[in-house]
Amino acid sequence: MALTQLSNVQKAVLVALVEARRLDVAPVDESRASSFMQQADERIRQLPLLTSAAVRYGIAYDASHDIGEALLAAYGFRTTNGPGQHEALGRYLRTVIDKPPADKAAQLFDRLRRARNRDRYQAKPVGAAAADQAEQVARALFDAAVARGVTP
Repeated sequence: MALTQLSNVQKAVLVALVEARRLDVAPVDESRASSFMQQADERIRQLPLLTSAAVRYGIAYDASHDIGEALLAAYGFRTTNGPGQHEALGRYLRTVIDKPPADKAAQLFDRLRRARNRDRYQAKPVGAAAADQAEQVARALFDAAVARGVTP
């Protein structure tokens, strides 16, 4: 796996996330990164077959999360245990995927997370437009991860 190197600004943000105990440094795990990318790819390929907006949204969100986990493993990080792991993953995505056009998808991950939480914990389902957006985000994040050298 030939990864795009992180910039000094990205490295500084990641050091701050580690110091804030949002991320831990971990061994680089190319196998884990590849497995998460394969899982994300499979989820994304299934999205056009689904008719339920809520199910499509959940699968697209899971694919986006898998891509974040792949990037974490590829660069030698993991989220810390405990509450806020998905939020920390969103911060990580915004740091690593910071170039257009995928930077907007990385920024939208946190919005997807909040809508997922409302659906899951408050029974406030998402609609078709939100499911479409979640699918677009997953596809953009996947492409951005591949462009950085993280391959399925």
